[in-house]
Amino acid sequence: MSHYHTIDIQSSQEIEFIDISAQVREYIRSANCSTGIVLIFTPHTTAGVTINENADPAVRQDIGEFFKRRLPRQDYFRHSEGNSPAHILSSLIAASETLIVENGELLLGAWQGIFFCEFDGPRQRRVHLKIIPG
Repeated sequence: MSHYHTIDIQSSQEIEFIDISAQVREYIRSANCSTGIVLIFTPHTTAGVTINENADPAVRQDIGEFFKRRLPRQDYFRHSEGNSPAHILSSLIAASETLIVENGELLLGAWQGIFFCEFDGPRQRRVHLKIIPG
């Protein structure tokens, strides 16, 4: 049997990395999953999901600043909404991650966290989680 859950997220900045690790862990506990995989997916074309360091918030700030400097809004972008950089970043980061669950715990490294990546905020967003027991 598989389980499904949605996390609602409110971003507050144009580019923002929101740690959702605790919500994913809570979902795994509430679903009583001891072994399997969890799929983490965002259905937005200007957002993504990634795994990176969660010990030092400066890492998130550095990544965001790098993106802003390397992919600023430009006159040559044709997309009428003016958010082409957000669409490009979404494709580069990707809309999903797949993680292993073993003994009821996510198999993440000591410094790793799961981040919802906002590239066109602030906005109300969603992340879908699906457990496939193993």
